[in-house]
Parts: sequence; C-alpha cells; structure tokens
Amino acid sequence: MTKSNSSNPTGPLEGIKVIDLSLLLPGPLCSQHLADMGAEVIKIENPRAYDGSRAMFKGNTGYPALFMMLNRNKKAITLNLKRPSSQEILFKLLEDADILLEGFRPDGMDKMGIGYEVLKEKFPRLIYCGISGYGTSGKYVDFAGHDLNYLAISGVLHQTGNPPRPAGFQLADVGGGTLTAVSAILAALYYREKTGKGQKIDVSMTDASLQFLSLYGGILSASGKTPEAGNNILSGKLPNYNVYQTKEGRYVALGALEDMFFQTFLKVAGMENLTKEFPMTEENLPIIKQKLTDYFAGKTFSDLEPIFNNEDSCLSPILSMEEVAKDPHWKERKMVFETKHEKYGDILQFGSPFHFSETPFQYRMDPPDHGQHTDEILKSLGYTEEKIQAFRKDRVI
Repeated sequence: MTKSNSSNPTGPLEGIKVIDLSLLLPGPLCSQHLADMGAEVIKIENPRAYDGSRAMFKGNTGYPALFMMLNRNKKAITLNLKRPSSQEILFKLLEDADILLEGFRPDGMDKMGIGYEVLKEKFPRLIYCGISGYGTSGKYVDFAGHDLNYLAISGVLHQTGNPPRPAGFQLADVGGGTLTAVSAILAALYYREKTGKGQKIDVSMTDASLQFLSLYGGILSASGKTPEAGNNILSGKLPNYNVYQTKEGRYVALGALEDMFFQTFLKVAGMENLTKEFPMTEENLPIIKQKLTDYFAGKTFSDLEPIFNNEDSCLSPILSMEEVAKDPHWKERKMVFETKHEKYGDILQFGSPFHFSETPFQYRMDPPDHGQHTDEILKSLGYTEEKIQAFRKDRVI
C-alpha cells in the first residue's frame, strides 16, 4: 500500500486535531487509530529523549520497527515541556486542538504546571485523555507497573491457569489502554458536539482489564466462588473448546462451543459416534478430551486441512506471526501490508481495524522522524525563523 493522494475525506474524524504527548505503546496506538480515522495528530517528544519505541526492534535497514507500527499518519515535533517557554508553544497548539492525549503518571502533567485544571480554564472545549496504570485515584494510584502488573491486580492473570502465566501479548496495554481510550474519546467528542463542553477522561489500564472477566464475574456472582483457573467452561474444561497438539508438534484451536458445530466437527473428523458413546456429561468430559487429544496427536496440519476449510467445524490452525503476515485473508482485509518508505524501503504495517464504507482507511503519511515537522508547525503558529533558532539554542525544542 502506498501513501494516498485521494481527494476524498481522510476519515470520519477529518477536522479533529490531536496533541499527543504519549510514548511507547498504549497512547501512540490510540492516536494512530484516531489518525487513521482522519484526525490530524501532532506527536510531541522531548528533543533529547525521544519515544523509546524508536530504539526497539530495529529492522535490517536500521528502521525502528515498533515505532513504525504505531505512528503512521502523524506529524512530529520536539518540545521540552520542562522549559517555561514550552508552555507558550503548547498553548498555541491547543488553541484549535480538540484532544490532548498523555500517558504519564497521574500527577505528571500537574508537576509540569500543565495539568487538566490549568488547561480546562484556558481551553474549556478540550478533551483531555490520560492513560495510566491504575487511574487517578485508589490505593495503587502512585504505583509503577506494566502490563503484567495490571493483569495481576485485575484478576485476569489468575484466570490464565495454575500456575498463572503471562498472556504472551499486551492485553492490558492495548485492550485496556488503547481501545478504551479510543472509545472514550469518541464518546467525549459526541458529548461535546451536544453541549460544547470538553472533559477529562481517566483511563486506567487495570480498570479496563477487569472488564475481560465479565463472564467470570457472573460466575462469581452466582456461586460466590472464584472460578477455577484454567479449568472453566471457556478456559480448558470443555473438550469441544480447547487447544490440541498435532502429530508434528503444532497446535490447533477447537472452538465448537455449540453442539451443532461440535457435531459437524465430529462428522468431518470421522468421530460422529463419540458423543453417542460418551454423552457430554460432567464425568465424561475428561474421557472426550482424551479421545480428541489422541485423535489430533495422530494428525498433521495437512491431514486436518479439510476440517480447517469446513465453514461449520470451528477448527482453526494456530498460526505463527510469519504465517499471519502471509495469509491471504489478512491481505484481502488490508490488515497486513507493506509500504515503501523513502529511507527504509519496505516496512510492515498492520491495517486499521475500523472499516468505514464512506471514509475508508488511508495511509497518508509515513511514521515521522524525531521532530521532523518541528519547524513547519512552529512557523504555522506564527514563529519566525529567528525565534525558532532561539528556541533550539535554549533547548526548548
């Protein structure tokens, strides 16, 4: 996919301006979603302490692969927010901005003198979204943490098995931080459209992680007991909703939760008599699971291809990342593609999961270099070349 030169609307958020102070994963992915929807996003980094994702997972040609995955369709400037003169520039940027996004600790912006209460007085229509580990109140408000900590505190990690094990991906960061922030920002924009009022959004990655346990919360409410880790209806107990190992040591996912799908799987697999001989009762579940374990242990992926391709079998191969990147489904959906970068050549991108019929996703701009648009943006704010050089000399930018 190449950069779009379309004259069509850039997305449903065309005309919305976002000032993004966030770093690493949850915030930048959130602002990329907004940018993919057409918002103008200006990413602010410290002139001498860039976003850490620029240094992570370097590609063969030296490109910062993680940063590239999280920062397309944005402009970037450098601004040392600890310098008094930087506030003047930030306030100019916020004069026509709709959203400010940050990912500091809850008191981080206040310590710099640019917290929500200060900004609210100057910019009452501003939507301020802060993403933090534990939110702006509560026992853990000042605690440091990462994805694993948020999943532990929310109870999600407990449900991964006995013993608990890391999820293998950033569930709290993306599911709890990024996507919660996106949905909250869109709701706040709708509220402002009706009332003219901005507001502060307090996104806690731990709060949002708790929502992943809604099913188990229902079980707890009904029984008064913590669901058994790794052995509940959707976490390993059911033989028809489980993971199995194949002959060559790979794995498949059987998600035939409803009986109609399970019976289809059994028929295609040549095991249609299994549940007739062993009905799906509590005492028979281990027997059925062992029968399926033995069945899959004798089959290769190639042997299972007809079942994978049966629309109602609910049997899926567990794909590696390399296989996902080559799968024609993802290419057709424009969810995995390569784009030609002027400096780095072909770079891998994941597409936008938000599919709009009237305003489809466009790849408008490559992820920016550190401070790439600083001079351009400052000039648009009315600063002269001499003033910009003075800012640079004083380490403001």
